[in-house]
Amino acid sequence: MDEHIYPNENRYSEELNSGDRWQPLELIEDLKSTARAKGLWNLFLPDISGLSNVEYAPLAEMMGRVVWASEVFNCSAPDTGNMEVLWKYGSDEQKRTWLDPLLDGTIRSCFAMTEPEVASSDATNIKATIEKDGGDYILNGTKWWTTGAADRRCKLAIFMGKTDDGAPKHLQQSMVIVPLDSAGVTVDRLLNVFGYDDAPNGHAQINFQNVRVPSNSLLLGEGRGFEIAQGRLGPGRVHHCMRLIGIAERSLELMCRRAVSRSAFGKPVADQGVIRQWIARSRVEIAQARLFVLNAAWLMDREGNKAARSEIAMIKAAVPRMTQAIVDRCIQVHGGAGVSQDFPLAQFWTYARTLRIADGPDEVHLESIAKAELKRYETSTAK
Repeated sequence: MDEHIYPNENRYSEELNSGDRWQPLELIEDLKSTARAKGLWNLFLPDISGLSNVEYAPLAEMMGRVVWASEVFNCSAPDTGNMEVLWKYGSDEQKRTWLDPLLDGTIRSCFAMTEPEVASSDATNIKATIEKDGGDYILNGTKWWTTGAADRRCKLAIFMGKTDDGAPKHLQQSMVIVPLDSAGVTVDRLLNVFGYDDAPNGHAQINFQNVRVPSNSLLLGEGRGFEIAQGRLGPGRVHHCMRLIGIAERSLELMCRRAVSRSAFGKPVADQGVIRQWIARSRVEIAQARLFVLNAAWLMDREGNKAARSEIAMIKAAVPRMTQAIVDRCIQVHGGAGVSQDFPLAQFWTYARTLRIADGPDEVHLESIAKAELKRYETSTAK
C-alpha cells in the first residue's frame, strides 16, 4: 500500500479521466501483475490463501483505505462473492470455464439478483424466471444494480430467478451462470450512485429476454438459489465492513491532520472543543467496530457462517452507519475542500451510505437481529 497504492492515487484519477472512462486502466493491470508476483493475490479465499476470516480482515481494512485498491489484489466485489459461489457450489466444468479465469484475474463478473420492479430487500420477491426447455433453461427478467456489468472485462453474470412458483418460498429460486454475450442479454442503461458512474466497473440495468443457456449452467440444483445467496453474502458482509473500517480510519487521520494544520477564530481548529469531541468519539467508534467485526470473523472461523448469522447482521447494520458519521465529521472539518475532488471524502461518504442499502438494508438486518434476540425469550406458555 505504501509503495504502490497511495503514491498512485493521483495517477489513477488522471488516467481514469483522460479518455474513455470505461477502458480498463493500465495502472491497475500493472499493479495487479506486481501484487500477483508478490503472492498478494486472492487473499479473500481461505482454501487458496490459507488465511482465516480473522487473518484476512485486517488486510481488507488496509485495502479499503483506497476505494480501488482491492481490485489490485483480485479481492474486489462482486468477483469475490462470485468466486466463492463457484468454489463452493460450482461443478468441475463450471470451475474450469469460469472460476479459473476469475482467479487468474483475466475476466470479471457480475451478480444479477436485484430487480427494479420489486422490493429486493426480500429476495423471495424476485419475478425473473428460469424455465426448463429440453436440455436448456430460458431466462426472462430485468435486473439492476448488477455491479461490474459495464466493465469490458465482464464475461459472466450469476443470475437468480424462479424455477418453481409452487414450491415453499425459499425453495422457488435458482441460480444459473449466463455468459454476457448470450443472445437476449441487453444492457439497458448504466446507473449512477450519488452522481458517480463508478467507471470503469459501473452498475447496470440489464434485460434478459428469452436468454437460452444449457442446463449445465445451473448452480447446485433447482430451488437452491436462496441457499446460495445466503452463503455468498455472509463473508462478503465481513469484507465490506472491514473495508469500511479502513475508510473510517483514514478519514480520522485526515480529520486530525486538517485540524492541526488550520486555524479559525484566532486558534488552531484542533483547539476547538467540538473538534476534539469528534476526534475522540471517532477513535472510540472505530475501535469498537473493528473488534466487533473481528469477533464476527472469529465466530465464522470457529463455528461457520450460519452460527455467526446474527453477528454478521449486527456488523452490517452498525459499521456503515459508523463510517458514514465519521466521514461526515471529516468533511465538516475540511469545509469546502471536503466535498471537492482534492480529497477522497465525498467518495468515502457515498460508499458508506450506499452500503446501508447494498447487501441488505439496515432495517432488514435489524429485524433479523430482533427476531433472534426475542426467540431466546419465547416460551410455549404465555406468562
